Amino acid sequence: MEKYASKWKGNWALVTGASAGIGKSLAEELAAAGANLVLTARRRERLEDLARTLSAAHKIRTEVFVADLADSAAPGKILAFTQGRNIHIDLLVNNAGFGAYGEFATADLGRQVEMVHVNCAAVVHLTHLFLPAMIAHRSGDILIVASTAAFQAVPYISTYAATKAFDLSFAEGLAEELKPHGIRVCALCPGSTESEFHRVANQANIPSANRRRETSEKVARTGLKALAAGKSYVISGAGNYLGAQLQRLVPRGWVTAIAARMFRPRVQTNA
Repeated sequence: MEKYASKWKGNWALVTGASAGIGKSLAEELAAAGANLVLTARRRERLEDLARTLSAAHKIRTEVFVADLADSAAPGKILAFTQGRNIHIDLLVNNAGFGAYGEFATADLGRQVEMVHVNCAAVVHLTHLFLPAMIAHRSGDILIVASTAAFQAVPYISTYAATKAFDLSFAEGLAEELKPHGIRVCALCPGSTESEFHRVANQANIPSANRRRETSEKVARTGLKALAAGKSYVISGAGNYLGAQLQRLVPRGWVTAIAARMFRPRVQTNA
């Protein structure tokens, strides 16, 4: 067990989007640290399999609640579930989110709006619901999974990048606002990661999405370590960090134009 994670031993953590990718790895890291887990996502079978595995391996308590955060009623149902079991959430992990790749003008509008709801509105909603109890206890932690896409506009994933810019700004603002209450908030900003994200976003064959891909386990450890250290944000990976920082020295328009060339859809030709 990592020393930084010992704070959460015996406490309860809520992890959204826990059925795969970074969310699953965050749950595994926390379980190894001795944290009890409330796992939520849309896929019951995956959640229940993960809950059984982690309970057996680490002798922790686990609860599963199936929810789709595209449903505006889901955050309230998650809170009611924890309250009904007398569970106080010490660590809220807002991980659930998704992207969609392609030209915005021809993208499915419903999917774009749903992305804003899951990536932004649900994060705000869950955070607002679980904060009062943390403030009352003068203790608590919130990890919000953003992205390196939060640091610049990214054509062809424009909505996704904008939602992650929101998540980063929201986390940094709350981190300062909640310091007097003894609550830590951190935005985890991974770059390309080994997960289902690129397949779901229809982005698996984009060369820029496949370079310097980190493991979800490494990303999860980076986020939890930064949260425990009281950082308001962290960029996972040295290359990703340098890329995010160096672009500040370049005009924003140039950065966006470069991103457009990297992400522009390839023209399909018939042989």
